Amino acid sequence: MHLETKKLLIIDDDIEMCELLTPFLTIEGYQVEVTHTGYAGIKAIQSNTYDLILLDVGLPDINGFKTLTKIRSFSQVLVLMLTARGDYDDRIRGLEFGADDYLPKPYNSQELLARINALLRRNNPSIITNKVLVIDEFTLHLKTKEAYKTDKKLNLTTTEFTILKLLLEYSDNLISKEELTELALGRQFTLFDRAIDMHVSNVRKKTGVNIHGKTYIKTVRGLGYKYCSTAD
Repeated sequence: MHLETKKLLIIDDDIEMCELLTPFLTIEGYQVEVTHTGYAGIKAIQSNTYDLILLDVGLPDINGFKTLTKIRSFSQVLVLMLTARGDYDDRIRGLEFGADDYLPKPYNSQELLARINALLRRNNPSIITNKVLVIDEFTLHLKTKEAYKTDKKLNLTTTEFTILKLLLEYSDNLISKEELTELALGRQFTLFDRAIDMHVSNVRKKTGVNIHGKTYIKTVRGLGYKYCSTAD
């Protein structure tokens, strides 16, 4: 059982699957709520506080991508996107729209549990301090997960914030895809997994360019990424 009960919201129109998943996650120590449409899920998130959202792509009213876009307009809650097995484009789109991770359906319940645990573990508030990280133009408030470039707040998801923090901490040094995936997503990197690439791409877009007109994050082909300081 978890020391502190985490609250999950499932947004999925598969009623039978939700009826099976709810008791399974409850036994694992989670408090679970379920909605079956995108709009109902959005309304629930606006009215309540959740630790993580399980969001299906194929919803009956508005699809998962539009639902996620609306969620991201007011919340940076962790979102695990549930996509169709083999539909690679849906996985990439989910990350582009701000999902923290994805899991193809049908999935094994233990694999789902592992993904949920991994996302929540690396977002554990018990290991977050009031520390402020300041490098070049960037100021990161680790407790609130707020990031600023000079005096402008960056609209980062929880995962994007973690990735920017790690890159800044490794400043001017390479961090491999394997290590970044493990530290930011809480799982092992696999050969054809592009999740970390998409997250880094989103961070690169949101952080813009330095005083020399170059992006802060450099891709070292086949190896990983590095944050390049303004002095470079």
